[in-house]
Amino acid sequence: MEHTGASPATVNRWYVQRERYPEGRRFPGVACTLNSTHYYSQEAVEAFWAAWKADVGTGRLGAAGRRPGDGRGNHGGGYSRAQRDRAVAIVLAELGQAGGYRRGMAVRLAREHGGSERSWQRAVAEARTQYEHKHEDRQGPRMERDRDVEREAGTAPTAS
Repeated sequence: MEHTGASPATVNRWYVQRERYPEGRRFPGVACTLNSTHYYSQEAVEAFWAAWKADVGTGRLGAAGRRPGDGRGNHGGGYSRAQRDRAVAIVLAELGQAGGYRRGMAVRLAREHGGSERSWQRAVAEARTQYEHKHEDRQGPRMERDRDVEREAGTAPTAS
């Protein structure tokens, strides 16, 4: 299947679902099987691929495998993402009031607002990243600022 770039799972799906498609766009039948491996006629696969590309295009092709998403376990939003966004907004407000992260914040928010502690831990982690990034932009890189404060106070470590 090097000609199409399709994975074995996709080729299997094309073969299993071949009866759904009209004759011109139907995946070719198995030429032979050796040790439970299917082999197809190269000319038939090339003809199928040319017809498929011309008629359907190459986008997704009914491919097997992972669906597109945002990498956070949901597919482009939905109920759980909206719920997380609300939780992050609550945590950002708490971080602003407290002047930064305080230990036990996720546990307290879970008790006050409901939900699992782990969900609030995730929301706190996401909100902390946003909060710290926002404050870092205002105050410059954190480590360099801390070193300047230490130098001014005379507590910076010196090389011997």
